[in-house]
Amino acid sequence: MKIVMIGQKGIPAMFGGIERHVDELSCNLAKKKDYQIYVYTRGYYTPKEKKKYKNVNLIHLPTIKTKHLDAISHVFFATWHAIFKIKPDIIHFHGVGPALCVFIPKIFFPQAKVVFTFHCRDYFHKKWGNFAQLSLKIGEMIGCYFADEIIVVSEELKKYTMDKYGKESFCIPHGVVHKRTISANLIKKWGLTKNNYILSVSRLIRHKGIHYLIEAYQKIKTDKKLVIVGPSFYTKDYERELKKISKNNPNIIFLGAQTGETLQELFSNTYLFVNPSEQEGLPFTVLEAASFGQSLLLSDIEIHKSMFNNLPFFFQNKNVKDLKEKLKFLLKNPKLSQDRNKKLKTYTRSHYDWNEVVKKTILKYI
Repeated sequence: MKIVMIGQKGIPAMFGGIERHVDELSCNLAKKKDYQIYVYTRGYYTPKEKKKYKNVNLIHLPTIKTKHLDAISHVFFATWHAIFKIKPDIIHFHGVGPALCVFIPKIFFPQAKVVFTFHCRDYFHKKWGNFAQLSLKIGEMIGCYFADEIIVVSEELKKYTMDKYGKESFCIPHGVVHKRTISANLIKKWGLTKNNYILSVSRLIRHKGIHYLIEAYQKIKTDKKLVIVGPSFYTKDYERELKKISKNNPNIIFLGAQTGETLQELFSNTYLFVNPSEQEGLPFTVLEAASFGQSLLLSDIEIHKSMFNNLPFFFQNKNVKDLKEKLKFLLKNPKLSQDRNKKLKTYTRSHYDWNEVVKKTILKYI
């Protein structure tokens, strides 16, 4: 069976929830007999000389690298390439923006089964203007109405898809890669040791709420550092704003994108993981932090509250004062948070498993 993945920037994943999802799904599918997996990549994300990754075929196509044309131009080229060159059995679109092109194979290559994974309602992201938001909403509509199978990553999106479009979807959450907790070593160069910092891992995009976290942190007295991991993505103005409100505080550290063992150390040794996001699909970074058995302080959006059966701590979404008070409380009560950590780790590893993700996805392919 030939399967193409369209919509991601590429693999191996460096940042981005869709990229991480496609990375794990594709590599696990490629282990199976008689499955040929093709993943389309963008030159700025995946090195062009890389043709294979863990038995997954990588196809490099051009993109118009601007904020508004980057994704859709690449998806458009990938869709036609798949139809004329790969001739796959399955065309799997990831994300509401890429779903704008779902109609192409439905019209011009109807023998392929078209699968759409609804990861997030991206038009809520504040980096997009009115026209981009409208385009994303149209993509969502096309994906939901025309795809042969709709996969959603949360029960919240499953309900939304039925309420909005009257369409049944199949909920397949992300999985978690089980990594061991490791000692601080590489991260010592930033002055980071076990439990001496608060961690947030996120792309630097306004709806992710990092500005709330910085403002709250600035209002508390603590010797623990605040470590912010993640790149901007067509949001340099927001990155500059974050660094400005940090007021050159040496205890607020921006590390940019981190991967591999460095990221593993950061998750392993943090005192507390905070995700202040205003809106999410199913946040990978929160799942990863929980899989390491770390305390979680999350905004009280619906998806956060549904992920771990109320094992995390919550603050009122967008409320800096409440976030400040919850930070102060958790810094003063380490034992309270530690009591939940083992339960979080066990819950995450039993409810978010990549083997189950692959099994359930294959059922949507056949």
